[in-house]
Formats: sequence, structure tokens, C-alpha cells
Amino acid sequence: MTILAFDGVTMIDVAGPSDVFGHATRLGADYALRVVSPDGQPVRTASGTTLGVDGVVDSPQGTVLVPGAYGMVDFPFAPGLVDAVRQLVSAAGRITSVCTGSFLLAEIGLLDGRKATTHWRQVERFAQRYPRIAVQADALYVRDGDIVTSAGVSSGIDLALSLVESDHGPDLAAEVARSMVVFMQRPGGQSQFSAPSRTHVGRDSPLRTLLDAVALDPAENWTVTTMSAKASVSPRQLTRLFHDEVGTTPARYVELVRLEAAQDLLSRGHTVASAAARSGFGSDETLRRVFVQRLGVTPGAYRAQH
Repeated sequence: MTILAFDGVTMIDVAGPSDVFGHATRLGADYALRVVSPDGQPVRTASGTTLGVDGVVDSPQGTVLVPGAYGMVDFPFAPGLVDAVRQLVSAAGRITSVCTGSFLLAEIGLLDGRKATTHWRQVERFAQRYPRIAVQADALYVRDGDIVTSAGVSSGIDLALSLVESDHGPDLAAEVARSMVVFMQRPGGQSQFSAPSRTHVGRDSPLRTLLDAVALDPAENWTVTTMSAKASVSPRQLTRLFHDEVGTTPARYVELVRLEAAQDLLSRGHTVASAAARSGFGSDETLRRVFVQRLGVTPGAYRAQH
């Protein structure tokens, strides 16, 4: 696993995935982590700290990760940085990016004709600058063959956990998440900037498809009957699975996802009535009751604050 570092890099884009792979290795995985820079020298991160590196950019054959940097896309890329990315990915078996690191992959034409994502603030610019990319605006991370791009900062942890799960299975990935006191999975359809509901549900769980479906369409009529049918289990088994794997009931889980959807809608300027309807709560009064109970504020107050 080789991670690129460069002057101005966002520290968490490097540190978040590094910690995931480091924890995974301590728990039995086999990641040999290296951090490299274009000239082999330490770099100055966006936070002002100095980050040491293991050497100069070369052409690794394993997985590589290209992070982003605040404001990086506002100016022309340094030629040396673009050249370093081109060399870094030249022989890689799997190529990943965090946040605006996807712009660097796009700059060398690597994402042409592929699906990809980036930080939500830069999605429009990304699509305009690189029209040959199928931009996925609302994804935490996007896989297209051997290339995986992820969204804003903390989604690098989501991406890294998904790679651990692919490489070593859901049990190890879940143990890494528990060790780091983070959640293993955020439903991929959630807005990047909402407060998504994360769970420790593994790839092979009957709930995996169901949870993504609820996140993608919280306004659907999610009864125990429809949810059990979606998960291909009995209502009794569904309740047991939610208790064991999610730590709540199916109804409470749906309410939480709907609450997160309503928060996102209100933050983007929707009226309380519109947020209630689109998130699945139906009425203003129901939305108000849940908001006050869960968040301690009314939907109107939340909208004004955000």
C-alpha cells in the first residue's frame, strides 16, 4: 500500500486510511504501508505540520492512494505533482483517491469513461472540467474496476475499510472499525454531507442490501413486511438481525435514516413540509416530534441554523 504525500496535502486524507491499514495489519492483515512524496522529502501539510515520508515516488505494483488538498483545484497543478501521480499509478494493481485526489487521477486521463466521485463542494467543477467522467455526485466512494474514488475527507476511512473488507473479509474489517471506534459502513447512497447512519453490517449479511435500499429511498413504505421481503428473511428473523447486527429495531432504524434525510433536505433549503414529505415522515407534526425528541430542536430552528 503506497500513499502519496505532497505539500498542502490534507492530513486526514493520509492519516485516516493509514490508520485503517495499520490496525488491519496488527489484527492479521498483510499491508506494507509506505508514504512517498514527489522528491522524497518531508512535506508540509495543510494543517501546518510536517509529515515525514519513506521515500520518493516510484512505480509500485500494489494498491496506491492519491489524497487531496484544500484549495488544490483552484490553481493549475504543479507539473511535478501531476508527473508524480502518473508514475505512481503506472504499474499499480489498484488505484484509489480521497477527496480532491480524484482531480489528479482525472488530470492524467485515468478516469475517462469511468464512474467517479469527489468532494461534494467540487462535484460541479469536477464534471465541467472532465466531461468524459460519469460523475457520481452523491456517493461516499465509487468503484469502477480497479479504481476507487472517494468523497470528502472522512470518506477515506470508509474507502479504506471497504478495501480491508474486500481483501480480508467483513469480520476483520468490522474488528478494525471497532478498534478505531468508527463504524464500518455508511450506506453508499447517502448524501456526502448529511449525518449518515453507519452500521457494522458485513458484506454477506441479509441486511446489507436492505440498509442501502432504505438509505436510497427513505420515503418508501418501509414496514416490517416490506423490509423482510427485501432482505429475503421472515419478519421474526428480520427483527432478530436488526437487534444483533444494528442494535435497534427495524422501525427505529428507518426513523433514524429518515431523520438524517430530513436534516439534509432542511440544510439545502427545503421547507419543513417538503422535508417531511420527501424524507418519509409525511406530516410536519411527525417530523417536529422526531426532531424535538432526537435533536432537541424544531425542524424550523434546525433549518434556520443550517
